[in-house]
Amino acid sequence: MTIKTALAALALTLAPTLALAECWGDAHKMTSANACAEGQVWSETLATCVAKPTS
Repeated sequence: MTIKTALAALALTLAPTLALAECWGDAHKMTSANACAEGQVWSETLATCVAKPTS
């Protein structure tokens, strides 16, 4: 097996592992008001979306 083939095989083997590392932990949680659904606002104290208060 040539070095190019070995490196290509290694890259193809590691690709799914590296992709999984991107979604590990709390990195994918909502972090801003852009993630809130309609009728909700971002609460800094709770760090989540809450129902929009009505007055």
